[in-house]
Amino acid sequence: MEERPRWDPEAWGSVEGRPAPRAARTGPSLSSVLNELPSAATLRYRGPGVLPWGSEEAEDEEAWRSMQTSADAALQEQPEPGASRELPWPMPARRAHRQRLARDRVAQGAGSTGAQWTRLIRRSKEKVREGLRSLQPWAWTLKRIGGQFGAGTESYFSLLRFLLLLNVLASVLTACMVLLPTWLEGTPPGPPAPNASSPCGSYNPGSHGLVTFATELFNLLSGEGFLEWSPLFYGFYPPRPHLAITYLCAAFAIGLLYLLLILHRSVSGLKQTLLAESEALTRYSHRVFSAWDFGLSGEVHVRLRQRLILYELQVELEEARVRRRAAVRTLGQQARLWSVRLLLNLVVLALLGAAFYGIYWATGATVDLQDKPLIQRTPVLKLVVDYLPSIFISVVNFVLPPVFKLIAPLEGYTRSRQIVFILLRTVSLRLVSLLVLLFSLWNEITCGGDAEDERCKTCDYNYKELPCWETRMGQEMYKLLLFDLLTGLAVILLYQFPRKLLCGLCPGALGRFARTQEFQVPDEVLGLIYAQTVVWVGSFFCPLLPLLNTVKFLLLFYLKKITLFSTCSPASRTFRASTVNFFFPLVLLLGLAISAVPVLYSIFLIPPSKLCGPFRGQSSIWVVIPASIRELPQTAQNVLFFLGTQAFAVPLLLISSILMAYTVALANSYGRLISELKRQIQTEAQNKVFLAQRAVALSSADRTL
Repeated sequence: MEERPRWDPEAWGSVEGRPAPRAARTGPSLSSVLNELPSAATLRYRGPGVLPWGSEEAEDEEAWRSMQTSADAALQEQPEPGASRELPWPMPARRAHRQRLARDRVAQGAGSTGAQWTRLIRRSKEKVREGLRSLQPWAWTLKRIGGQFGAGTESYFSLLRFLLLLNVLASVLTACMVLLPTWLEGTPPGPPAPNASSPCGSYNPGSHGLVTFATELFNLLSGEGFLEWSPLFYGFYPPRPHLAITYLCAAFAIGLLYLLLILHRSVSGLKQTLLAESEALTRYSHRVFSAWDFGLSGEVHVRLRQRLILYELQVELEEARVRRRAAVRTLGQQARLWSVRLLLNLVVLALLGAAFYGIYWATGATVDLQDKPLIQRTPVLKLVVDYLPSIFISVVNFVLPPVFKLIAPLEGYTRSRQIVFILLRTVSLRLVSLLVLLFSLWNEITCGGDAEDERCKTCDYNYKELPCWETRMGQEMYKLLLFDLLTGLAVILLYQFPRKLLCGLCPGALGRFARTQEFQVPDEVLGLIYAQTVVWVGSFFCPLLPLLNTVKFLLLFYLKKITLFSTCSPASRTFRASTVNFFFPLVLLLGLAISAVPVLYSIFLIPPSKLCGPFRGQSSIWVVIPASIRELPQTAQNVLFFLGTQAFAVPLLLISSILMAYTVALANSYGRLISELKRQIQTEAQNKVFLAQRAVALSSADRTL
């Protein structure tokens, strides 16, 4: 019988746990293989006490003990981490670490008071975050939309929910700072008497005598008649000192709230965008091996997750294909591509210029047609003339966005970049259209900026045609918002649902082709941003406009959801949600900045109406703030006026510059650290490839022998 080999502890490792000398064998040694790794020259990824690969410390008792001692010392010097699962260690090491921490807590008792409070605060923050997350409305609906139609469609509904939150908060602030002070100081007076006159003319809002139902309906649509003297518009509020201050402070508080919330959302979206653009976690292999959630239960959740991963992989593969084509372009091809892009952008600018001129013409024609006797006698014609700027803006916004969609694929960008350019052009179209309309109104209010004009010479504004110009501004914004709502309802109820029903009756491929509708994210987002910008412009002149927009967004959400699931099919080409999650708040910031221009100009430069509103009789709306400051104690006056002097502004500018320089330096250091970590990740990947190649080579050599 063949003698079995004896077990040699020196050849396989000692019982005490330290490594034993390696047995002699043919071929390359493990140390020589490890020394050939790309990362053999660095020790950055090694744990405490680990010496370079290939050294002979494993054969030396003293080297082993010194390594153990240094490792224990390093563990003792490490600060106590938050959780063992966050450590980049194997499972046995984590388990030992958790047991050691438990023994230390038992030995030290309950720990220090500071540590207890730190843990309590951390747990409280986590519970608050979980509670706020659970209070988010339509969370399951958004998840279902993302699984069935892609993350791009989900981002639209997420933006709609965010805008709904903004309008709810603005409505609450308006109710607390405008409506309550109006009634707490007494019942507001009625409209001015018909015979009341002043150097600035007379103002007779509302309807007199018997009014037909058709007239009341037209008044509801145009904001005139019974609505003109109501809490909906600026002219209703009486000239009371405290109300004037709270009215103006409410406008600034709501604007600041908008700014902070949008900045918070845009910063979080920027983090996702930078991470996605860096390609650190968006490679195909990462999606394949780490995108699945093993905690899912239920067939519905599993299918939604599968579809979401499918859409993400489609985006990654499409963008990789576009980048690969861009990398192999010659210089002549790049020059031709940039020439095409320049030509297409010139065409876009020409179309935008023509649209803006048309809106300016429509606004001027509205002013001229309103004085015609035939228009005054016919309510239908008067309503059409009142809505002429809104109709023209809607026609332009209906015709040009499809042209922009045809232009975008010709520029050779990825799908996500195409969405950004389409949104940028269409948003510019709508927002600048709104600016042109506001400029036309400003031209009418201030007589074209000519203070010597007969219409504006007495009261510094056109009091003959616009005795309460703030209410007229509010009415224009009210009509724009109402017309946008009616247009959206007409498209849903008169086009999308009937198309679904009629095409269902058509048999064969024709019916399937005509029944297929994709959810157009750029157009829908454009409508949201436009409506919200209109609200920002008109909320000072129409305080209840955010409340109306809240009702509109609620109705819009449920109608769009029903339309999406009943009439729309998943998009054939989706796009990256992280890009739009940053770009949508950025466009909102642009809309907020554009809306701030007419509001601030009206507050600081245009004299308020002398016959209506809480600021009547003042030289400007802003005058009430310095006047209220002068009523405070002298110390408070000195402090507040000091905040507006150069002695305060210059040190504030210096401190801000220092903080900005520190922030930039910190960002640069973090950027260098991230770059170093990326290089180390690449080195680790090269190590794995090298080891796999050597393993294949050694196995091939063994089979040959």
